This record gives sequence, structure tokens and C-alpha cells, in this order.
Amino acid sequence: MDDTPRIGIVGAGGIAPPHIEGWLALGAEVDILGRTGADAPAERYGLRVVDTLDELIDACGIIDIVSPTATHLDIAKAAFARGRHVVCEKPLAVTVVDAQAISDAADEAGVRVFPAHVVRYFSGYEQVHEEVGEVGTLLELTFRRTVAAPASAWFYSQDAGGGLIRDLMIHDLDQALWLAGPVVEVSATQDPPAIDGVVQPPVSAHVALTHANGAISHVRADWFGPDTRFRSSASVVGSAGELSVDTDELSGAREGYLPPASAVDPYRAQLADFLDAIRTGRDARVTPADGVAAVALVEAAYASLATGHPVLI
Repeated sequence: MDDTPRIGIVGAGGIAPPHIEGWLALGAEVDILGRTGADAPAERYGLRVVDTLDELIDACGIIDIVSPTATHLDIAKAAFARGRHVVCEKPLAVTVVDAQAISDAADEAGVRVFPAHVVRYFSGYEQVHEEVGEVGTLLELTFRRTVAAPASAWFYSQDAGGGLIRDLMIHDLDQALWLAGPVVEVSATQDPPAIDGVVQPPVSAHVALTHANGAISHVRADWFGPDTRFRSSASVVGSAGELSVDTDELSGAREGYLPPASAVDPYRAQLADFLDAIRTGRDARVTPADGVAAVALVEAAYASLATGHPVLI
């Protein structure tokens, strides 16, 4: 592909700026689809606004989807049909069927799709992954992620592709898979429960995962009030030691929905990995199968909430 890629951004919500800044830092040219809210990032970053999705896809070599989850499948398929690679903000899709459909459609078109699970690129989590083999047999993993509840209403509608587990906890469900491997059983609780598919903050969810290797992961996520300071943590206990990471120990902690800044921008690192994977043909750190697997855990967690019982995978 061209040494100066042109990126088409679809979506203008809170996650769009880190993606835009990451691409610009890599020297890419960036356009944005002219939807509601697009004028602000376009003006802030000097982006060209493109009127229609078809025009954006025609103009760009990579489409970066940062729109609400329920829109991902149709946008990705439209991009694949024109031979475009796709970066897709997590979760890859609302359902496992749709997530697998995105993966399959990319394969059929001979292009690449990259689920954007950015926590894999945060330095503390990278270090835990690099060292996890040194703690012996994995016994217990614990993850927690607490943020201010997002502003957009769609985040609270599970039918629209939102929900605490699907939108926020999926970061740590992916971490559990990355560190401890496949899961065979999922059990979930949430307080307060969703009513007619809509959850209202403040809300907390807890998911217990039983991995195929016998390890247990405990995953908690919280959407709290607007003044809540972002915090995430992870610990791994094995037969020969323990590893942990906590954003309270990092500089740059702040109030809000996004994590604190770090010395190496994880969004830039993520996009650089995807770009190099396109250029070289190698696998990126996050594969389509990883994206599908994370959605499968989300789907199992919501099934457990609905039935009140563990779900076997």
C-alpha cells in the first residue's frame, strides 16, 4: 500500500479523537464521514469532511470504524466490497454471528480487519503478558475497570449494541483471554439489572470465567458518576508468583471515560501495529479471531444474566 495511507474515519464520538491523533502521528492523511458531530473533530484536526460513506470508502485505503457497535457490520461489509482494510473499534459486533460475519467477509474479499482492543497496547498490561509465563500454573486473575458513565444514550441500550459488559468490561474479558486462554464457563451478575434492555448508571457488573486450563478470572466493571476518576487494575496469581498493574500507579490519571495518558501512546502503537501488519502480511497483536472470542464472552455473560445460571461455552 501507499507509504502515506489515507484513513477514513466513520464516527465522531469520544473514542474518535484518540484514533485520529494516532493516525496523524503516524503521518497518515485522515478524512471523516460527515455525520452528526463530525464538524468538531474535523475543525480541531484539520480533517476533510466527506459527505457519504461510499465517497469515503472510494477515497481511502483504510476505513476506521468508531461508530456505535450496531453499525459495524454494514460499514465493514461496504468497505470490504471495495477492497478496503478495516480497523474496527471494540466490540467487533453486537453478536457472535455478526462478528464472525465481519471476519469471514474480510477473508472472502482478501483484505484485513483489525479489532481495536487497545488495552493490549498499554505498557503495564503488555508487561504482565510478557511475564505471565514466569508465575507458574495460573490460578486466579482479577480485573477491575471503573469509569465515569458515558454521555451518549446508546451506550445504555443493550439492543443498540451498548451495555456495561459489552462496551466497558470487554476490555478485560479480552485481557483474560490473552493471559489465560480459552474459557469454558461464564457466570455474570449486574446491579442494578437492565430493564427492557436498558441499564441506568450507577451500575456494576461482575463476570466469573472458568478457563480451559482451570484458572479462574474475576472481572468487574463500573459505570459511576460524572466526577469518577478512571481506574483499571489487573492481577495474576500463579503457583510461582504474582503480577499486577494498576493505573493509580501511573501518571496522568484523570476524571472521565478514557484511561490516563502513558509515555507511549497505546492508540498510536495499536494503529502502527495494524499498519505494519497490512504492509508485511503478518498477524497483528489482535486478530479477527480474538475479536470474535471477546464478543462470545460478552454474549455468554448476557445469557447468564438472563437465566441466572452459568453458561457453558
